[in-house]
Amino acid sequence: MLYSSFFIAILALFFGLYAGVRVGNFISATKDLDWTAIANMTGDLASTKKTIQTLNNRINGMHSPKIAEQELMMQLLQKQGQGVPNGKTQQIGG
Repeated sequence: MLYSSFFIAILALFFGLYAGVRVGNFISATKDLDWTAIANMTGDLASTKKTIQTLNNRINGMHSPKIAEQELMMQLLQKQGQGVPNGKTQQIGG
């Protein structure tokens, strides 16, 4: 019983020292950090998140640019089949 409590105390001492070293490293790494740098990092993270979401949607097929292009081509072919000019107005007279 005496040995186990001694072992636990030594283990707790090492964990405490390890945590102190990590906190010291974190403080020294963030010493020169200001609000402008934090704002820049926040913007970068937001744009990265949006890019990842778009990529995941394309992989899952929810936002496929090919489908939108195909729909536009079908609409264009339907308009041409009906004799509707491609968005251009005809001028009658002169």
